[in-house]
Amino acid sequence: METVLITLFLPLLGSLLILFFKRDNVKAIKYSALGFSVLTFIVSLFLFFSFDSANPDFQFRFEAIWISQFDIGFRVGIDGMSLLLLMLTAFLSPITVLSSFGAIQKREKEYYVMILLLEFAMIGVFISLDLFLFYVFWEIILIPMYFIIGIWGGKERIYAAVKFFIFTVVGSLFMLVAIVWLGYYVGSTILHSPAGFTSDLILIRNTLFESAIPLDIEKWIFLAFALSFCIKVPVFPLHSWLPDAHTEAPTPGSVILAGVLLKMGTYGLLRFNVELFPASSIEYSTLMSWLAVIGIIYGALMAMVQTDFKRLVAYSSVSHLGFVVLGIFSFTAEGIQGGIIQMVNHGLSTGMLFMCVGVLYERRHTRQISEYGGIARVMPNFAVFFAIAMLASVGLPGLNGFVGEYLTLLGAFRSPILDSYVFTIVAAIGVIFAAVYLLWMFQRVMFGAVENPSNHTLKDLSKREWLSFVPIVVFIVWIGIYPRTFLNISEQSTRALVNKVHQVKFKNQPLPFPDTPILKGEE
Repeated sequence: METVLITLFLPLLGSLLILFFKRDNVKAIKYSALGFSVLTFIVSLFLFFSFDSANPDFQFRFEAIWISQFDIGFRVGIDGMSLLLLMLTAFLSPITVLSSFGAIQKREKEYYVMILLLEFAMIGVFISLDLFLFYVFWEIILIPMYFIIGIWGGKERIYAAVKFFIFTVVGSLFMLVAIVWLGYYVGSTILHSPAGFTSDLILIRNTLFESAIPLDIEKWIFLAFALSFCIKVPVFPLHSWLPDAHTEAPTPGSVILAGVLLKMGTYGLLRFNVELFPASSIEYSTLMSWLAVIGIIYGALMAMVQTDFKRLVAYSSVSHLGFVVLGIFSFTAEGIQGGIIQMVNHGLSTGMLFMCVGVLYERRHTRQISEYGGIARVMPNFAVFFAIAMLASVGLPGLNGFVGEYLTLLGAFRSPILDSYVFTIVAAIGVIFAAVYLLWMFQRVMFGAVENPSNHTLKDLSKREWLSFVPIVVFIVWIGIYPRTFLNISEQSTRALVNKVHQVKFKNQPLPFPDTPILKGEE
């Protein structure tokens, strides 16, 4: 219990302490931010190694009543699904801070305050077991991310920051309506509690499992939650804010945006839409799956025609996260496990791609692909890391991207609820398209003659950049070769969720497909 609270509040403590540093003491500010983020990751390791993967329910729970009149409390805890995303956040945050040392050259004090505040809020989202608390953390994230894009971004940073803010706030308002509606309905109509309202996520989940909301009401609450989360993913056609935000954000902002913030949307779809409203999830599964595969193809096609390095990687996020949504709404253990591990994979490989873009941008101050060529000749070490990140995003067997994409495609193929192979076929075409635009981009940037004189004297990776890349590569290879380490963490939580959905659909009848042994823990 205490470990969860320490993991949550360490970044906030670091953010508050940096406020008291003198503005010109830049070195102390940088290393203090790095120290707090590293310490947060170290503390989170205790959660990882203490977690009981055989227990599908929430662990390390802490509860303190906040607003007793409405049964709103500070309730936190983790299960297998949230633990992996918490670990991803804690792992990427120090790497993001380290990559900021070269990318951020103005208002360093304010920047590092914002980046630690952002880490605090992101961890809060993944451990919240109270609807109101979840909403508070969800909204806190808007503040530092808005300023990170708006102050330290590119030429069109104000436009991108405002667009990001408007899209997310609109989605948040729909979620707020859904939270109030759901809390009031469960508290007053089902539980008949004196408060007439509750935001206790576990209580709501258990209550809805025994006394489901009528479908004509449930579907509207489902759609309100889904709209908010689909904007954050983002799901086609709600994606237009993402390329602008990525393009204008500083490199560390893009890393944390792609690595963690987008996963809040897919996590929300799992934690709230599927877990609380299985009947509506089943009813809208075909629609969500079509939006997912359209996003896979659309994002890949848009990435193919980009001339800006960063926009290409941004559109690849739209495509890759479509696999996560498809896996979630397959309602199979394979598909959801694939979706969860793909959230982690995308955070690692796409985050590393954005870091590679940042390395070149810091040296050349341009993101135009046409400005490069033959970079492997002058930056051979960088070329190796860039190749690993690119191949992981392509889905090369032996690297992490293959595991997630394979499981999501397998889950969609075997889904007894989607009942169509079309989704798998279309999504598989997206894998081919990903190879096309990523390999083409790599060939144009890395190979050929060094024709641009500005590229002749480019310096290879510094020690700081080596230190940023190597840990990510370790996990890219680890997940690719032995994914069971991480799949076992979320397996029981995933199976409990799948069984719940199948009970609603099949009324405890035998499933059309038996459980596959691919995810089982036995050797």
